[in-house]
Amino acid sequence: VFTSATIDRELGASVFFKAENLQKVGAFKARGATNAVLQLPADITGVVTHSSGNHGQAVAYAASIRELPAWVVMPRTAPALKMDAVRSYGAKVVLCDHAERESTAAEVMERTGAVLVHPFDNSAVIAGQGTVTLELIDQVPDLDVIVAPIGGGGLLSGAATVAGEHEPPIAVIGAEPFAVDDAYRSLRSGIRQSGVPSPVTVADGLLTGIGAQAFAILMAHEVDVVRVTEAAILEAASFLLLRMKLVVEPSGAAPLAAIRTESDRFRDRRVGVIISGGNTDFSWLAAANALTSSRETSP
Repeated sequence: VFTSATIDRELGASVFFKAENLQKVGAFKARGATNAVLQLPADITGVVTHSSGNHGQAVAYAASIRELPAWVVMPRTAPALKMDAVRSYGAKVVLCDHAERESTAAEVMERTGAVLVHPFDNSAVIAGQGTVTLELIDQVPDLDVIVAPIGGGGLLSGAATVAGEHEPPIAVIGAEPFAVDDAYRSLRSGIRQSGVPSPVTVADGLLTGIGAQAFAILMAHEVDVVRVTEAAILEAASFLLLRMKLVVEPSGAAPLAAIRTESDRFRDRRVGVIISGGNTDFSWLAAANALTSSRETSP
């Protein structure tokens, strides 16, 4: 857990960053994948999943522990760094269009007999992700609120489950790009909304629409979501890198962007922030630097 006096002064709050970018495979996804894969029956012949990167790496890592073959379906637009990392654990990468991930995974299952380890709509995965919050609450007492990014919702629903059982309960808030705001719309309307078609965001780990199990859990715990701009995400990722010396992918910087975006609701509170991962090729850094330069030169 890291802190920043600069951030605390800026926001008038006490902020604690849970650094899952330093986790195995560089993301919190290792928790849910290992919990799920290690519980699978002894006679399975392999595992398959679909992922933009981090969950794919986690399943590949978990499969390697059991010496199981693994197939990871990834969108062609996924960062090459994440594809290479999946392969480094011995898994096979199957490329497809973003909208075809689930159907392609089904084809792989049919062809190989492998078992699907869903990236978020899986109770064992959600339980594994919940251990992030279990640890954070143990490490930092008296938190008022926990903020985490949301894509499919496994991390946030795990956090809500744990924080909701704490005495007193701890509020949980999600951070989501405006470009992929189906979770925000779903939780506001009470009806699970379809994902944004062909979404474009620097936060590639948050492209997936909210899952059914996660939606039900988040609704039950009355979790709110803050939407953030691409500029806010870039500024947050840049701050974490340059000021706190933490390598954080844009998806993992979304919670800091959310706190800055709606700073009044966090003032004078003890805030836990889950940095979800650090797998990045820094392709976003040029845009972040350009944003900073334009603001420094504007009148």
